Amino acid sequence: MEVVIAPAAELGRLAADAIEDLLRARPTAVVGLATGSSPLAVYDELARRHAEDGLSFARARAFMLDEYVGLPADHPERYRNVIEKEIASRVDFAPGAVQGPDGLADDVIGACAAYEQAIADAGGVDLQILGIGTDGHIAFNEPGSSLASRTRIKTLTRQTREDNARFFGGDLSQVPTHCLTQGLATIMSARHLVLLASGRGKAEAIHQLVEGPVSAMWPGTVLQHHPHVTVLVDDAAASRLQLADYYRETYASKPDWQHL
Repeated sequence: MEVVIAPAAELGRLAADAIEDLLRARPTAVVGLATGSSPLAVYDELARRHAEDGLSFARARAFMLDEYVGLPADHPERYRNVIEKEIASRVDFAPGAVQGPDGLADDVIGACAAYEQAIADAGGVDLQILGIGTDGHIAFNEPGSSLASRTRIKTLTRQTREDNARFFGGDLSQVPTHCLTQGLATIMSARHLVLLASGRGKAEAIHQLVEGPVSAMWPGTVLQHHPHVTVLVDDAAASRLQLADYYRETYASKPDWQHL
């Protein structure tokens, strides 16, 4: 696991660098897209590079991490619509190239199995963008989730719903209680994981993710078993890390040829 501590303004650029390197080396790459606040700077930077530098997504594919269950198709907080607004419509993905789990499916179990198969049929995800919740959840794998889980329906914790209420005008009653989410094992199948976090509110989750024991109580800790994880954090999110000085030294002395 590589931990990069940098100013918050640089985190999006660093993640965009990794995606651009991937797409220029392999234009048909498969990218995993996340919602929430953490990836927004990444998407802004990728859109800028598309407009100004010709970075193309035309041959790439993308898969979303999760989706609320039951939100109407035109709801602005439906994650498919959020991804369309924040990144898909701002670059040149081909029609149908961005896929997400179907939160309106009548057969939820079948929809989850079909989504797993679609990811497999695409050859798997090359680079997955991730955020992390204050309770350590990644995607919507809440505390207690099986470390071997696959795409499935989950009940959201009150903490997660309270954290997400800001997207629903602060009204907790409007936040869905269920979601479809890639499982921890699904996420772990991606070849490169890039996780972003900023702010002191994420400090304990980052401490557990990087330095704590692997436990279903902190689902993100499963990433310790992945061979290629990049954790991008600002000083506030890194404030609980016991080895913060070591991580800074390691990144500062990283050879120029060694990318994220």
